[in-house]
Amino acid sequence: MTEPTPGPAPDPGDRGPGGLREQLEAVLMVVDEPVTAAQLAEATGADVERVARELASLVRDYDGTAGGPRRGFELRELAGGWRVYSRPAHADVVERFIVEGQTARLTQAALETLAVVAYLQPVTRSRVAGIRGVNSDSVMRTLVSRGLVDEAGADPQTGAVLYRTTGYLLETLGVDSLDELPRLSEHLPGLGDLDGLAEAGERYPG
Repeated sequence: MTEPTPGPAPDPGDRGPGGLREQLEAVLMVVDEPVTAAQLAEATGADVERVARELASLVRDYDGTAGGPRRGFELRELAGGWRVYSRPAHADVVERFIVEGQTARLTQAALETLAVVAYLQPVTRSRVAGIRGVNSDSVMRTLVSRGLVDEAGADPQTGAVLYRTTGYLLETLGVDSLDELPRLSEHLPGLGDLDGLAEAGERYPG
């Protein structure tokens, strides 16, 4: 009987500290939209075939089909790209966590980010980050999850996602329109009025 030809051995560097596997997981944990294998290959410096093999391995590991326990999240290929999602089986727990989190007070960082979006909308995350001087991705995700901010299309020049405030924010604040919002001095020291914020926004385009 002819012995089957063994497939290529996995690169030991893929699973070691700082290897391709860890790099892919690190990127996948922060993306807001599905990313392609080509994008992941460019980010990690690995070839697309290696990335594709490691993605397939991660899917098996997270699903528990590789011998380990199944995780509460899964890696899915959707719309031509890859992203980590919580499992539908735990949707009720996730929903309860998000809904209960609505009662928590916003942090100073969230208030600052919300103020920038409110006064400069529609605005990109990079522009918000430029004005605040720090990365605002996680804060923006929090505001979106609480229904205070949502997507408003894409910037025609950069393709970046634009964000705007929602009607729920107006209801929460008890105002009829954004014209009734207070001055910014209490939220963004040093940018005491809308003109100052707009000038800062011009220095940090999306």
